[in-house]
Amino acid sequence: MLRILYRAGVVLVAVLALPLVIGVSRATSYQRTLYEPAADTSVPAPARDLRPPPHDPGKPTVVVLVGNHGANVGDVLGPYETFAVTGAVNLYTVAPERRLVPLTGGLDLLPDLSFAELEERLAGAAPDVVAVPQMPRAEPATTAPVNAWLSRQAGAGALVLGVCIGAEVLASAGLLDGRDATSHWFRLGDLEERYPAVRWQRATRYVDDGTVITTGAVLSGIDGALRVVERLLGERTAAAAAAAVGWAHYRPGAPAPLPGSTFGPRDTIAGVNLTFRPRPDIGVVLTDGAGEIELASLFGTYTEAAYAGRLVALGMDAALPVRSRHGLVFVPRGGLSAMPDLDRLLVPGANAAVRHRAALDARARELGGPAPEYPHAEPGFAFDLALRDMARTIDVPTARWRAKTLEYPASGLSGLAGPGWPWGATMLPLLYGLLGLLAAGAVRVVVRRARPDVNTSGTVGDRTIRPRAQRARR
Repeated sequence: MLRILYRAGVVLVAVLALPLVIGVSRATSYQRTLYEPAADTSVPAPARDLRPPPHDPGKPTVVVLVGNHGANVGDVLGPYETFAVTGAVNLYTVAPERRLVPLTGGLDLLPDLSFAELEERLAGAAPDVVAVPQMPRAEPATTAPVNAWLSRQAGAGALVLGVCIGAEVLASAGLLDGRDATSHWFRLGDLEERYPAVRWQRATRYVDDGTVITTGAVLSGIDGALRVVERLLGERTAAAAAAAVGWAHYRPGAPAPLPGSTFGPRDTIAGVNLTFRPRPDIGVVLTDGAGEIELASLFGTYTEAAYAGRLVALGMDAALPVRSRHGLVFVPRGGLSAMPDLDRLLVPGANAAVRHRAALDARARELGGPAPEYPHAEPGFAFDLALRDMARTIDVPTARWRAKTLEYPASGLSGLAGPGWPWGATMLPLLYGLLGLLAAGAVRVVVRRARPDVNTSGTVGDRTIRPRAQRARR
């Protein structure tokens, strides 16, 4: 029996070893790229004099917090543009230090102000609102300054908005103890175990608990921002902001209905993409005037949770920073000369499709790279257009999974067209397992052939082998 169990164990290890090594290696390698910083995070020379607009003391001040190690692109840019379109607030991105910060997928943001610069601008007062996105997990020594600053602002009366897994940042700072709160449906179980003092709520786009508002997944952050606008500026302004950013799912005064989500069999597409599926290399061209939500719809949709591509931010001139529609400063990681090494070239922004199409198309032909694509050239909400592009170029199951993790309403996904389930990538672990088993069998054959040839008469070659007892008697 022991011999049978031993052999079964050897076979199991032989079958699983190669798929596990390859899968874990590819997954780990890709996950590291999500918040991989630029080679040089210092403020580039062309951007040193770029500052936020003058402060208007007659307007409320809203700040979007980012850590030195990065933040989720959708959590930052969705609420940011929602606040910006009101035109009625002082709006800044802030970080412990003013240097390049990676947003998900490699979009490098130069924050408007450091903590010290914000304090100077506000003469020591707290901002009216602090929006907190998901940030990559880091050592306590690096999260402590963010938590301490956040606690001081909340203690001084700031309204705090925790976007998606930004609720984890609030919970780690102790700001949710004894409160009702929510977060991304996929992480709520983990958060319930780690922060039992919080009354976690499910199946809601946001929870307003007075001085703290928390939201569900990424696009629910727009609903949370609109709730803040309601409280600061009224429902009419919030409705106008929802229309301006194209969010048709706004419900005044209360969160819109949201079905509960759980991880199901079809959602295993995420594991297939993360481990064994080839990923296209996608260049994203940054141009002045691109909308913040338009940028987030590409860098957020293709990378985190979907694991469907490797993105790189490119500039028409790699050395120059780019300003978004409402003044954020982004710094490309390369220029258009990188195009020949890419599988696709995407140009975000409805304006870019009009203003830069001729120049980009000509440059692509000159360099021999992929033809530029303009996913926002058609009318529609930016994430809807990005998800439809994903369905067409990757597959429909990946687009549906990403919509679910974004909390994009299913009503907006009717008529998705594209490839079905990627069976080839799904079967790769079985192929690798078979190769591992064949390799183990080949090794066993080689080892057996290398052993001494003991014949039935007890001799090896012309040398007689006697039992140990006989050798002892002699």
